[in-house]
Amino acid sequence: MNFIELLQFSMGVLDKVPETSDTDWEEMLRTAIKQSLTGVIYSGIEKLPLSQRPPKNIRLGWYMLAEKVKKRNLCLNELAVKLVKQYATDGFLICILKGQGNALMYPNPLLRVSGDIDIWIRPLGEDVRVKTIRTAVNKYVTDHYANPVIRYYHAEYHVEKISVEAHYLPSIMNNPLYNARLQRYFRCHWNEQYNHWKSLPNNVGQIPVPTDDFNVIFQLSHMMHHYFDEGIGLRQMMDFCYLLKKIDGGRYKKEELKQTLNYLGLWKFARAVMYIMEYVFLLEKDYMIAPIDKKLGESLMKEIIKGGNFGKFSGLTQHSSGSKYMLKNCRSLRLAADYPAEALSEPLFRTWHFFWRLFNK
Repeated sequence: MNFIELLQFSMGVLDKVPETSDTDWEEMLRTAIKQSLTGVIYSGIEKLPLSQRPPKNIRLGWYMLAEKVKKRNLCLNELAVKLVKQYATDGFLICILKGQGNALMYPNPLLRVSGDIDIWIRPLGEDVRVKTIRTAVNKYVTDHYANPVIRYYHAEYHVEKISVEAHYLPSIMNNPLYNARLQRYFRCHWNEQYNHWKSLPNNVGQIPVPTDDFNVIFQLSHMMHHYFDEGIGLRQMMDFCYLLKKIDGGRYKKEELKQTLNYLGLWKFARAVMYIMEYVFLLEKDYMIAPIDKKLGESLMKEIIKGGNFGKFSGLTQHSSGSKYMLKNCRSLRLAADYPAEALSEPLFRTWHFFWRLFNK
């Protein structure tokens, strides 16, 4: 049994119980950690017949990791509700992006490995220019939290040792034209997002999360941006798979969606992602939002396997700033053959963002 088969079995999309006699369980655990899938995979291990489960010491270690995943999700759920109430009291509207909202699509929301808390935020009022929003949010964050990090698209700070990213822009593109189009799309759909509420497990409370249709565009753009930054992993792909299953792909006007994705510069990446959806998650054709591009998909899969969750194992993050800068440039050039507009814009955006941060601390 390989890791993909174990993942498919854990998700319930593999019809038969895989043969585990030759399984390297230590390698399975390392890969699950690398891809931030320890909780989901543990649920699959629990479904295996007793004779096919990993040795007791590995199973115990995996159990402890899964319990940590659950405990952290409970903490993040409580904090997410607290932040929604706090910002509302202080004159802001917010929407919880990714994370705790994505977890609600999983069979067991508490087993999705959580990251930080991302919020899309706007002050109350009619002025919705990004500069106005950024100024108001940065002032609020600076007044209330220690040592926030200010970036072009979000302000990052910590609450109870948990990282929170307050986004003025939900996601960005490297290419200026496609980025302008993407931000226009986000602005047009803002009102639907902060009014779309979902209940969290254990009666913790409710949070506003993106609508499903909006989430398709947002999550594709988010994954694509990270693909050209440092990398993307299977956890993000699994989020997207559960989103497509939740929506029911047959509901889409496929030609209309294709036009939107083309307009936003996301079409080719969507076709690569569909390869992952079929190859890894066995997603049925009815749920696909684009035709599969095997060549682009295989290239994406290689990067996912190599880099793990957000490319943390790609080797880029272990270098000094200068070396990292050059390595990222080389990586962008390598991706330019498949995605020229985004890949060739990446070094330019990164350089511009470096100087933007110097003057906007």
